[in-house]
Amino acid sequence: MNQDLTQGSITGTMLLFALPMIAGNLLQQAYNVADTLIVGQFLGADALAAVGSAYTLMTFLTSVLLGLCMGSGVLFSICRGQGDGARLRRGVAVSFGLIGAAALALNLAVFLAIDPILRFLQAPERVNGLMRDYLWLVFWGIGATFLYNFCASLLRAVGNSAVPLLFLAISAAGNIALDLFFVLVLDWGVKGAAAATALAQWASGIGILAYTKLKFPELCPSRAECRWDGGSAKEILRLSSLTCLQQSVMNFGILLVQGRVNSFGPAVMAAFAAAVKIDSFAYMPVQDFGNAFSTFTAQNFGARKQERIRQGIRSAAACAMVFCALVSTAVCVFARPLMRLFVKAHETEILSIGVRYLRIEGAFYWGIGLLFLLYGLYRAVGRPGMSVVLTVISLGTRVVLAYALSAIPAVGVTGIWASVPVGWVLADAAGVLYYRKHRARLLSL
Repeated sequence: MNQDLTQGSITGTMLLFALPMIAGNLLQQAYNVADTLIVGQFLGADALAAVGSAYTLMTFLTSVLLGLCMGSGVLFSICRGQGDGARLRRGVAVSFGLIGAAALALNLAVFLAIDPILRFLQAPERVNGLMRDYLWLVFWGIGATFLYNFCASLLRAVGNSAVPLLFLAISAAGNIALDLFFVLVLDWGVKGAAAATALAQWASGIGILAYTKLKFPELCPSRAECRWDGGSAKEILRLSSLTCLQQSVMNFGILLVQGRVNSFGPAVMAAFAAAVKIDSFAYMPVQDFGNAFSTFTAQNFGARKQERIRQGIRSAAACAMVFCALVSTAVCVFARPLMRLFVKAHETEILSIGVRYLRIEGAFYWGIGLLFLLYGLYRAVGRPGMSVVLTVISLGTRVVLAYALSAIPAVGVTGIWASVPVGWVLADAAGVLYYRKHRARLLSL
């Protein structure tokens, strides 16, 4: 069902729309969590370190496509709020061509540059070969990531967050089954984990594309509408390029931090790989709530309902803070049992490092929760440049402090963990102050 977010209860509407998105992205995280859990338990710490470091790289690469899709989704949401179906379909045609071309170029580039990329990541020699094996196969799923995220952004923009969830549920279950079969039965090692992920991604990408064309023909451009439209392209690039830059800067910063983590050796790499998966699961719901809030804001921005947007901001902030408080408590209390899901009991060094990471990050989830809302707000009102600024503040602080603090012998790797919440809080302060100063102008179409 396509949901009109410009009508009805504000809190109820946002939560109802967000729930399938939250469930869907938790399932999407299950792709890599399944790899990490199975690899960590059955293939050992070196394989866990390799898959975890490769995951950070893949997140950076696919963030380029995700940012382009999210930016296009803002245009689709605004068109939905204005009731302009023809403009929406023209946007779909142009953005599909632009992002599809970007996906193809990215895919070719990473295959050609795989060895320089591995050198940049500073992986220890004993892990390097495993990372290369994993990446070579998982790179084949980049095109599928484009298909899924493009169709999901389109459907969510018009208020349908249930269909993307359906296809993720099917592919996540298939990924876990293939992981177990390839790794445990066929004994393919990390190659099996990568192959399972790529195949599952293609299942969801092709499936959601076919479903969208068959069940939502009103969103799909006709043959006559599949032509170059300079006006649509300019608007899509305006909204998408900065969102893409924001996502890329964010994940490139994380990639730089991953390089610093790798320099501390396989034990720290393995701990980081497991802890990041727990971290991602913990704040993923509030990240998706921020995306739902962005769609809510964009639809109401297009419908010129400024007061509803203001009420939505207050409601979204309250919901996010309550959720973050609950999750922070759970992660801090259960840090060790959570790490044990990925790491065997005798790996005491890895467990200790991972627990320290989770307790430092977990205490400040409210910071990342507020930051996701600010990203969503500025995307929705056509100010993606501000999202880039906030990302530069957050990740720039994180990278600089991670390298500076970890170089102090008495601090070591704990400096990397401590740098993260500092970046969140500084970006939050900048985002809130900017909104308070420019509130009236921001909410005017």
